[in-house]
Amino acid sequence: MLNRTDLRGQVPSVAELRRTLPRAEYDVDAALHHVRPVVEAVRDRGVEAVLEYTEKFDKVRPGGVRVAAAELTSALADLDPAVREALEESIARARKVHGDQRRQDVTTEVVDGGTVTERWIPVERVGLYAPGGLAVYPSTVVMNVVPAQIAGVGTLVLCSPPQAAFGGLPHPTILAAAELLGVDEVWAVGGAQAVALLAYGGTDTDGATLEPVDVVTGPGNIYLTAAKRLLRGIIGIDSEAGPTEIAILADETADPVHVAADLISQAEHDPLAASVLVTTSEELADAVDKELTGRVAATKHSERVTEALGGKQSGIILVSTVDEGIRVVDAYAAEHLEIQTADAPAVAARVRNAGAIFVGAYAPVSLGDYCAGSNHVLPTGGFARHSSGLSVQSFLKGVHVVDYSQDALREIAGRVVALANAEDLPAHGEAITARFEGERA
Repeated sequence: MLNRTDLRGQVPSVAELRRTLPRAEYDVDAALHHVRPVVEAVRDRGVEAVLEYTEKFDKVRPGGVRVAAAELTSALADLDPAVREALEESIARARKVHGDQRRQDVTTEVVDGGTVTERWIPVERVGLYAPGGLAVYPSTVVMNVVPAQIAGVGTLVLCSPPQAAFGGLPHPTILAAAELLGVDEVWAVGGAQAVALLAYGGTDTDGATLEPVDVVTGPGNIYLTAAKRLLRGIIGIDSEAGPTEIAILADETADPVHVAADLISQAEHDPLAASVLVTTSEELADAVDKELTGRVAATKHSERVTEALGGKQSGIILVSTVDEGIRVVDAYAAEHLEIQTADAPAVAARVRNAGAIFVGAYAPVSLGDYCAGSNHVLPTGGFARHSSGLSVQSFLKGVHVVDYSQDALREIAGRVVALANAEDLPAHGEAITARFEGERA
């Protein structure tokens, strides 16, 4: 079922691996010309344009943007008790993990009378996005809201697309999750128009002000991603999220049932989802292919899974050794990386590039999606080579506070002047010497 690439006996360079390994075609630049008119219309005409595009794209026109508080209360009251309990546990575990991420202010005494303090200041207002579309994602509400709250963000606004099936409101499970988390500002708006409204703000149909935000986080489709790219600078963003990815590094000790089930679990997200197995064992590869045949046919979203697994973004990579497998997964830099090998913890400790690493047979990606306590908003498309997943730090700004006494400045003045002159910026030096003009040489 999966395409195969045999790298056994080869030592490709990193550049060759990046060209060779499966990857979805996801051209954000190509989407920009579709998104630019939407963003400009929302900038110029506010909520009126938002509702027009919502009607066009989502086939529903809400009466306004902000969801009434009573709708959130009602959604939580009507939530399946089992789902509520699961969300509460997910929230508790996420709070436990993210609570340990909060950085503390640190003051360094550089010299007597001269200090630099690094303050960690939370962003004032954040827009959090929970996608609609092929699935509903209350778990993404948890993953966005919890670290922002722990960071101490001033105010949060949650955006999620309105649904015709629910009278122009976001999915009720999204509303229930917001209520559970204490988020009382929810906007029924999705896609590029959501990012634009978050960036520029506006006036709702009832005359209420919709304040702009400073940062937007959360995954979405290619048009939402293009809007993030277009508006970056006006707003901060977490990342440009592409289709979801799973890579599994496995040897002959792995169970093909586990591997096949995990590949399918990510493939059901989207026809562009990537499922990649990197293995030293051709026997395991054959067993996984055989297992996939039966499991794909039986799964609910069989058509979507089949398209994802058969696409150019998915496949099996055969390697000679686990060491070579590590080189391959580091070059691939998967959003989610599972290690199903002998001595999996030691192998996992050698990996440099992954959004999140899942160690051993009993830490599947699905656990991280919901209840591990980790965050599932992660870098895709190879961005894990240089970027991290969403965390408390995503909502904090590090600010250096410089405090020097007269004596401490006097002591370093000559060196500052020397460097200023070396850069042909004499006024920089004069800003130092001006403070001591009345002193004796």
